[in-house]
Amino acid sequence: MPLPKAELHLHIEGTLEPELAFELAARNGVELPYADTDALRKAYQFEDLQSFLNLYYELMAVLRTERDFEDLANAYLARAAAQGVRHAEIFFDPQAHIARGVDMGTVVEGLWRALGSSDANHGVSTQLILCFLRDESAESALETLEAAKPYLDRIVGIGLDSAEVGHPPVKFREVYEAAAALGLRRVAHAGEEGPPEYITEALDILGVERIDHGLRCMESPELVERLVRDRVPLTLCPLSNVRLRTVDVLGDHPLPAMLDAGLLCTVNSDDPAYFGGYAGDNFDAVRLALGLSEGRLRELARNSFVASFLEHDEERRARYLAEVEAYEFS
Repeated sequence: MPLPKAELHLHIEGTLEPELAFELAARNGVELPYADTDALRKAYQFEDLQSFLNLYYELMAVLRTERDFEDLANAYLARAAAQGVRHAEIFFDPQAHIARGVDMGTVVEGLWRALGSSDANHGVSTQLILCFLRDESAESALETLEAAKPYLDRIVGIGLDSAEVGHPPVKFREVYEAAAALGLRRVAHAGEEGPPEYITEALDILGVERIDHGLRCMESPELVERLVRDRVPLTLCPLSNVRLRTVDVLGDHPLPAMLDAGLLCTVNSDDPAYFGGYAGDNFDAVRLALGLSEGRLRELARNSFVASFLEHDEERRARYLAEVEAYEFS
């Protein structure tokens, strides 16, 4: 049995495995420019963030109906549960779907058909976080939030993803203020490829409660001190960092130094179909490559539940934390 954990940095569109992509393509009459699943899997060997994003958006074409989004989410939840995930806070990118004629309701209702019964079917509690594409306009983000209003009973928070460099957090001040007024939780990708200043902006201007990635905080001792003092969680994605060349090899990942500095780090899978592993795979990879002790692994699992948006159900959080403490490594 794997170590119990929460996953806090997971793009549902990034869980689209080649087999499901071809199945949905056939169902919806979409022609993929790949001969078969093996050819598509080879295409997953991209060079950088932009080449990944190009493929990521291309494959979204197979997602058309509520059933497609339900199947996508159920496939992820089954894999996540098998790897010890007990709670998942799942990102989705509505702008990428709306731009190709799939409306907000289709996406949210489809995902919710899986998420709403996930506790019973998979043993995984879930929450849904709407992400804005930072390489789209601030106006588009505001329109997207407006389109989401009928579905806010299903959406716990907002995030900010896609190409980071050249799109500082300040660009999205207005939509984050509007989301805060609606009572939504706020997170943002910052300090993956962008500079440490983006992390500071996300905290000061967007009022985020968690930083997604945040690797480059280590370039600023003052920022590290602040993140430690304020207990701001960082949702790290080690296998993603290597595949996107943020870190050359996993053995060079700064995770041990970040933990030693007192940062509240968590380990997640980001876009697992593309980056070579789900949540448990990331835990296994850092354990082997970085020589993490059982105590460190337990700390990472504990952090994941501490950093989760479970304030509405502290009893559940306490139960998950107790599972972590009781876990016996084999």
